[in-house]
Amino acid sequence: MKKLLMGNEAFAHAALEAGVNVVAGYPGTPSSELVETVAKLHANGAARDVHVEWSTNEKASLELLAGASYCGARVLFTCKQVGLNVASDALMSLNYVGVGGGCVLFVADDPGPISSQTEQDTRRFGAFAKVPVLDPSSPDEGFAMMKAAFELSERYHTPVILRPTTRINHASTFFDVAGETCGRALPEEGFQKDPKWVIFPKRAYEGHGEINRRLAQIAWDFDHDPDFARFNQVIEGGGECGAAERDAAEGAAEAPTVGIVTGGVSTAYAREALSLMEAEAAAAGLAVPRWRLLAVGTPYPFPAETAAAFAEGLTDVIVFEELDSVLEEEMLKLAGARHLPLRVHGKLTGAANDRGENTTENIAGRLGRFFDRTNSEWLAERENQLLGENALPPCEEEAASTCSGKSSLGGTARWAVPFAAESACEDAASPSHCSSLAALVARTIGANHLSYEGSLPVRPPVLCAGCPHRGSFYAVKQALRGRDAVLCGDIGCYTLGNAAPLDAVDTCLCMGAGITMTQGFAVAEPGKKQVAFVGDSTFFASAMTGIANAVYNGHDVTFAILDNATTAMTGSQPHPGTGVTLMGEKRRPIVIEEVLHGLGVQHIGFANPHSLESSVAAAQAAIDFEGPSAIIFRAPCIQLKKPDAPVVINAEACTGCKKCITSIGCPGIGFDEARRGPKSKERGQAFVDASLCDGCGLCTQVCPFDAIQGAVGFGGAAPVEPAVYAPDPDPFQTGSIPRVLVDEVNDCQETELVGQPDETPGAALGAAEATEAAEEGGIR
Repeated sequence: MKKLLMGNEAFAHAALEAGVNVVAGYPGTPSSELVETVAKLHANGAARDVHVEWSTNEKASLELLAGASYCGARVLFTCKQVGLNVASDALMSLNYVGVGGGCVLFVADDPGPISSQTEQDTRRFGAFAKVPVLDPSSPDEGFAMMKAAFELSERYHTPVILRPTTRINHASTFFDVAGETCGRALPEEGFQKDPKWVIFPKRAYEGHGEINRRLAQIAWDFDHDPDFARFNQVIEGGGECGAAERDAAEGAAEAPTVGIVTGGVSTAYAREALSLMEAEAAAAGLAVPRWRLLAVGTPYPFPAETAAAFAEGLTDVIVFEELDSVLEEEMLKLAGARHLPLRVHGKLTGAANDRGENTTENIAGRLGRFFDRTNSEWLAERENQLLGENALPPCEEEAASTCSGKSSLGGTARWAVPFAAESACEDAASPSHCSSLAALVARTIGANHLSYEGSLPVRPPVLCAGCPHRGSFYAVKQALRGRDAVLCGDIGCYTLGNAAPLDAVDTCLCMGAGITMTQGFAVAEPGKKQVAFVGDSTFFASAMTGIANAVYNGHDVTFAILDNATTAMTGSQPHPGTGVTLMGEKRRPIVIEEVLHGLGVQHIGFANPHSLESSVAAAQAAIDFEGPSAIIFRAPCIQLKKPDAPVVINAEACTGCKKCITSIGCPGIGFDEARRGPKSKERGQAFVDASLCDGCGLCTQVCPFDAIQGAVGFGGAAPVEPAVYAPDPDPFQTGSIPRVLVDEVNDCQETELVGQPDETPGAALGAAEATEAAEEGGIR
């Protein structure tokens, strides 16, 4: 049946149609939707005989899948590019040992970066690990590559990486997909004991030889096997309007001398740029030189024979790719190894973007300049002009004035001219006045006539209105007043705590690093207090080892654990603390305070971050404790609950002091300088955006003049003494979740965790919508 699907959704269908048996990963944009799609299809009965899960982290996921693969199962691993770092320990050895059933690693890169710490290129990681890499240029090609990857993996008993990028993951188009799928039947013999599965040094030595031999065979397949060579396409075009078609019909097409090499989504950009350029050139009476394009879909191992055939007769090649110069370096190696008279232009020469995403417009501009400086007739004409034989056209006078007059190839100025300003030809009345492709592109394709020339307001990302993390950060800062401190952050929504006015995150390196970095600060600067903020999902993913290290070595640090009962940043996925799995099962959640107690943390405090006074007191108690301590700030993410009534500002009491804005920075509060009141006079007044306000009530406690009115925290909690965890005598009980707070006076739902074994913390915290999410298997 035909469906409109996002790339990630389509990749899920492709894996299921390939008979995948086990799918596991860790959430991370832009990869998350694949696992969630498999879970949805399994839940509604469309995907049978498949196990799907969010693992605690990427390493756990890949190791689980390795075991299933040894049994003959087809397995699919998912993560974003930085997640592969976590799984790399397993990957490096897995490639030496080999796999049984097909093992595909779906690793989504994030050029930009749009939502990541790095722009690392997974193609590099593939070469480092000696694992084949497929790089789709469109969702359609990625759909085909997913199925081919399983076949390649089983043919050579190797893991295979499928590396889409953000625009491929999130683009949507129509796909013909199966209405129902079934996991491939596993071999009856199951896991077969064999010394090859044990990575002793002798086995590693043998495995290394196997890797090198199979890479040579895979490279041959990428060049010659139709199942894989189809992902490396060569096309030609260009020439005067209609000349290419006429010459082809007469069998006398002019051979190109310039080439374009592309990979990934840059292939789509380049092809669109060429199409637009040829149309504009035809309208302006200009000729686009004959060109040849190689679209590389299998960057590692590089299809050298295909590339050599592509390069035949070419003098210059320009390379467009995201993110590193992987294809460019392969073309340089090819030219050197085969003594080709080929100049290669790209990131290394400044002819292509050295970071971030490519675009159609950017590639068009660079192609225009590339064609100009490699067009022999154009070069000869411009060389004569530089020698004074002719005057430059008006649209190129400024461009020529910027030339260095020297060529890196030894002597003439002809190679410098086309590096003209992109605004060349601005004074021309129409494209027909332009005599170079660079000027034409700048005038047409590169020009954005709808653009706004003024300065745009700065809109940095902020924590949501009502986010419980805001109160946690503010409480810790208040508890630390007058003390030197270093505040280490982590990966998640709460990284935004670094922004003013909270200014509560001094470092952020990678997942779990804040926990351990505080210990380094404590050793180097013992006179300061160190606090690490970590979310509940990250706690389970990568914080526990660091906490064990702090206890073992006696570091005087405090861990602020922000428990909002979900993995909020990547789309509200469940984690071990929720007790919900993607297979629809619900079991007793892993309780954070029990884990902390088991790791040896002696002081474990609790607070409702929306109740300011008790949060400050709880933070103060944890910070004052000598040795490793923890404070758990517990309140549900706003995505798990219905908003309470918005707060209101009493115009009679507001003084216009802006403390509500400069203290907590909630986006639900604004300031209107035109408002007047008896106490604010000419200063203006704060106002509440009722469409954003979640009713958390934190601002009512911050205002020094009681000008903001509303509930104090969910359920109207009043300030109380901070509670401390008292472990159950039998911490391994299997009954109801123990009461971990004693707050009978206020009966505040979000400062106690009481529930049944199959309840999620979101449900136990009184989050009405969390129960509905649990009924749906935790998919949001």
